[in-house]
Amino acid sequence: MRRPRYLAPLLAVSLLLALVLGIYWGGHPSSLPPFARNALVGDSDGRVFDEAIGKIERDYYRKVDPSQLLTTSLSAAVQSLNDRFSTYIPPSGYSDFEQSTQGQFEGVGMTVQSAKGGGLEVVTVYDGSPAKAGGVKPGDRIVAVDGRSVVGRTTTQATALIKGKAGTSVTLTLERGGARHDVTLKRAEVDVPVVRTKLERFDGKKIGWVALSSFTAGAGGEVDADTRRLIAQGAQGIVLDLRDNGGGLLDEAVQVASVFIPQGRIVSTKGRSRPEHVYDATGGAISPKLPMAVLVNGNTASSSEIVTGALQDHKRATVVGTHTYGKGVFQEIEDLSNGGALDITVGEYFTPNGRNLGGGGVRKGAGITPDVQAQDDPKTPKDEALDVALRVVAQKL
Repeated sequence: MRRPRYLAPLLAVSLLLALVLGIYWGGHPSSLPPFARNALVGDSDGRVFDEAIGKIERDYYRKVDPSQLLTTSLSAAVQSLNDRFSTYIPPSGYSDFEQSTQGQFEGVGMTVQSAKGGGLEVVTVYDGSPAKAGGVKPGDRIVAVDGRSVVGRTTTQATALIKGKAGTSVTLTLERGGARHDVTLKRAEVDVPVVRTKLERFDGKKIGWVALSSFTAGAGGEVDADTRRLIAQGAQGIVLDLRDNGGGLLDEAVQVASVFIPQGRIVSTKGRSRPEHVYDATGGAISPKLPMAVLVNGNTASSSEIVTGALQDHKRATVVGTHTYGKGVFQEIEDLSNGGALDITVGEYFTPNGRNLGGGGVRKGAGITPDVQAQDDPKTPKDEALDVALRVVAQKL
């Protein structure tokens, strides 16, 4: 039996109509009848978010920048987590973030953290940097950048205002001892000195001092090479200085710890959507008979606490200084299709003995209590805490 000739064109027209309607309703789901919208699209939170953003763009009485609207929305969503370690990185700030993990960036040469009462607290000022030349000091509170208040902004948002191309200028409003003053700095290409070393002498003993500023890419290799160089120069013991080191890459923390711990667990991690992962020493450590101390303070955090906790649990080093920061959680960078990324907390870490040092991201946790208390007096030229660490190592010889 032969089919009527008009069925083929009718079928083609029907398919074309269905395609057109599908495309339209895909971009305008709110125009679907309720029963069809619920069945075909689903009343998901994501659809409601897209719908609201679309209505704001279309109907708000002033023209809005879609990209800025998205940035503000995503930043607010991450802020609602009440986790000071999680943040949204917009496309404009992603390259700066990547540069910072490599130990190089364009800016004024300092590290900061969220300050009590809002704004930023200066943690470290690097030698030879614009910040150092301008008189910026650790402990200063940055309350405004180029006249724009940074109180109430996230750390990422505030630091984005400070960073910029080399050769351009930025004015910081600093608060120190209750008084405020402005300082104008000329940005430059800053190469962060990741490792600094010195061969110290204490009671006639040679002791190597290894200071690590951050766990950027390659930090483990640098610590390994510089420590062995000091030993070759006659160092009889080592002081690993992790004061004011706010952390960095987890893999580099494992590498640094493995310079001193020959075998065994360094750290383990676990999250709601992340199975437990155990990181063991990678091998090739220096002699475990070489005495050492690790020097810490209240700004020793994250990867620094991982290394310190491993050294303490393995009884490989005496911890000297003040109570550490108490982080205990780790973040991962998750790229987004707009060129930005989420830097969000995905799990917790645990020392070899099973200690978690943090407060779940919403508060400071237990941290690490030093075996020997020591604190530097910034009003004196002498480094009292380092002297205590050197004495601790010398007494082991």
